[in-house]
Amino acid sequence: MARRCVQGEETIMIRWRNGAAALATLTAGFVSEAFAGTGQPSPWQLGMQTPVTESAIFLNNMHDGVNIVIALISLFVLALLIIVIFRFNEKANPVPSKTTHHTGLEIAWTLIPALILVGISIPSFRLLKMQIELPKADITVKAVGHQWYWSYEYPQDQGGGFGYDSYMLDPEGAKKANQPNLLAVDNELVLPAGKTVVVQVVGQDVIHNFAIPSFGVRMDAVPGRLNQTWFKTDVEGLYYGQCSRLCGANHAFMPIAVRIVSPEKYAAWLVDAKKKYAEIDAKPVQVAAE
Repeated sequence: MARRCVQGEETIMIRWRNGAAALATLTAGFVSEAFAGTGQPSPWQLGMQTPVTESAIFLNNMHDGVNIVIALISLFVLALLIIVIFRFNEKANPVPSKTTHHTGLEIAWTLIPALILVGISIPSFRLLKMQIELPKADITVKAVGHQWYWSYEYPQDQGGGFGYDSYMLDPEGAKKANQPNLLAVDNELVLPAGKTVVVQVVGQDVIHNFAIPSFGVRMDAVPGRLNQTWFKTDVEGLYYGQCSRLCGANHAFMPIAVRIVSPEKYAAWLVDAKKKYAEIDAKPVQVAAE
């Protein structure tokens, strides 16, 4: 009998250990997925994608700081509710107070929220200034939103003088390229690391939006209006974005892919791209036979 009890206890302990190990593995996997996401979203991701530009880092820090303020205010209000429920109920106060005004309290609940908002506004205006004021550009490119793809143009005076269209790859093409489905494109926007890039954004037909989360960039592409945004990153890699303005039936199928490479690789790419896209432009236009 005693032996059976010991065996039963050992079985329970083994099950507990196996369960704890499985939970630890699951948690570790969840955490690694949750906090991943440089350049693209990740399954079960928490928070924003990893920032790689100054404005994106500022934006993420401000987002986290405001969330802390919100959490503290929520906890404070919850604590007040609990105090009111238990301290000022009918049982604890059979004769209720008839106080209707309290000057100090009314000043406090007006002044404290106002000061909190002023405190939040200071970094908000700093971030807005950082995003709106364009620094001197090392490179300028133009992004044109169409239904439902993007076009990119490189200016002649910066070694470019060409443009091309960027379409989303189908699932098979994305798998072959080892890139995420619905984000992979046939022609990426290639730019150098360590350079200040100004992006001119315009819409060809309807309003689109040029957005890249890891850069902290989000700018409307409006027909007939030239908007501009900028970024600078030293981190090479492939960064994805999407049109973030409802623009029609295939709004979800016009991703943005920006490849950041070294200045040397960028110079070599410019040489190849001028030949490649010049050949495409030089091809004769075929018309239907009458």
